[in-house]
Amino acid sequence: MRRPGVKTAGYLAVLLGSFVLAMVAGWLGAPIDNHAYDWMFRSHQTSWPPESIVLAIDEQTLNRGGVPRMRRILAEGLDLLAPARPKVVAVDLILADAGDPAEDAALEAAFRRTPNLVLASDLMRDARWEDPLPLFARSAAAIGHVHADLAFDGVSRQVPLEKAAGRVRRWALALEAYRLSRGAAQITESPDDLEIGGTVVPARWSDSRLLRIRFLPPGPDGRSAIPSISIAELRRNPRLAERFRGKVVFVGVTAVSAAATDRFITPNSDGEQMPGVEIHAHIFETLAHGRFLTGASNLSVAALCFLLALAAVAAFAFRGGWQSYALAALVLLCAHMLPYELFARNVVFPYVAPLSAAWLAAVGSGTFQFFIVRRQLRFAEDERTRYQQAMHFVTHEMKTPLTAIQGSSELISRYKLTDEKRKQIADLINSESKRLARMIETFLNVERLTAGQIELKREGFPVSEVLDACLERARPLADRKQIRIEAGAAAEADLTGDRELMEYALYNLLNNAVKYSPGETRVRVESAAENGWLRLSVADQGIGMEPHELKRIFQKFYRTSRAVASGEKGTGIGLSIVQQIVALHGGRIEVTSEPGRGSCFTLVIPARLAERAAGPQNA
Repeated sequence: MRRPGVKTAGYLAVLLGSFVLAMVAGWLGAPIDNHAYDWMFRSHQTSWPPESIVLAIDEQTLNRGGVPRMRRILAEGLDLLAPARPKVVAVDLILADAGDPAEDAALEAAFRRTPNLVLASDLMRDARWEDPLPLFARSAAAIGHVHADLAFDGVSRQVPLEKAAGRVRRWALALEAYRLSRGAAQITESPDDLEIGGTVVPARWSDSRLLRIRFLPPGPDGRSAIPSISIAELRRNPRLAERFRGKVVFVGVTAVSAAATDRFITPNSDGEQMPGVEIHAHIFETLAHGRFLTGASNLSVAALCFLLALAAVAAFAFRGGWQSYALAALVLLCAHMLPYELFARNVVFPYVAPLSAAWLAAVGSGTFQFFIVRRQLRFAEDERTRYQQAMHFVTHEMKTPLTAIQGSSELISRYKLTDEKRKQIADLINSESKRLARMIETFLNVERLTAGQIELKREGFPVSEVLDACLERARPLADRKQIRIEAGAAAEADLTGDRELMEYALYNLLNNAVKYSPGETRVRVESAAENGWLRLSVADQGIGMEPHELKRIFQKFYRTSRAVASGEKGTGIGLSIVQQIVALHGGRIEVTSEPGRGSCFTLVIPARLAERAAGPQNA
């Protein structure tokens, strides 16, 4: 019978298993999380007037001198820009190597005339900073790193605001530009955020101060939302410099031929690459307008996944039928919508982990409930079968005492009997009714013991007493067929268990031996005890059994072909009960048989040796 705790333990196993697998799936499902992030990013975009502008070195600009004349082109562009007095100028060019002295001097002079200048530095693979030449660095108000943080799919979604190598630490180029634009002297840092001029930027130190970039959506014509004017355009039309007035200017190369490695895919680019200088402008806009996306902590992700799994399991554990599936569907809907709703509130939550937790828990719980229901159905069918078997047992085993009671009662009612004869018949009715009651109690006890509803009695009793009682009951049956019952010396041993059940088991074997043996034969009963085991055998000279039938004789209602042919009545349930009784006492039954030469049933049961004398018995 199923214990009540098994169901609870099963649902707990589903809960813990789905939670652990969801955490693993979340770790492996990073590519799906990134795709979901990009889709949600595009779905929640808003636009605002940008504070930044790009001074681009495009293909047209490079036509006059090319890359070797880059520093002279940059100096020219800064001079053209100077009348507009931009708020900050951030140069996204690495100026670590010495060039033509005349060009370096011209660029150094342009730098000196540019207020709030931010120059770029890059962290090399050998953990070494590639800083601008001292000639240029002394004119800079700040030096910021231009290190990108790309996902494994090559998409730029976030940027580390801080990078360190050795004892040198650099803030991001856009962050330094933002600090200067707000007139802040320094950046105040804590483990969880940065504070610049009254603006708190959520950037945890444990996550390398990563900031998710809020890329502005492209315009209706597909062009970038960040304004961009090339140096070539500014050279042709100096009045365009007014567009830079009061702006934060990012200067960099946008020409594909000169910046092939400084172009990246973004969530908005739809496969097209964006120049690095424009990405710096988007980082600045994210800081300037405080449109920060905060990543959910690992603890909150684990907690929410656990709650989703718990809700899915609870739907099946505490509800059944359509209600459980409806509640599970609601949990799944919440798991699908949750990352989207949190993103709308500027919280980035992974997509795979909560979905995995909800789906695994729902499918696992639904499957477990299905098997639980099937097991309960099977248990109910077993109960119904057991009830039917009980009825067969009542029909078969109780026929003899009921016949005796019925016949005796008819004798009393039809004939005038002497007082002595009436007393004999009344005693017979009394004894047969008691036998009937014991028979019912024995069968019910076996059924209850098998179902685990009651515990087996644990009392000690001698083997000899069981033998004597069974032989006494079997003698009248044997005498009618002139069958001799021979009993060897009773083993000097005690059994522990239910005496009435053991008497039933042994008597059933004796009854079958007499029933299926021809007249004027013998039945031999022997017992022996050694090494803590009692071997109690009943051998007859009856019809015997085929070898293939020996494996099925303990099945309920199975009767051998010879038993059916003999004409003896029976249901085939007795041996199955005997087997149950012996098994409940920790023993087994061994059977040997040969057609036409009889059978031998041996009960092998744990026993305790005793010191008593026992002589041979014959009946």
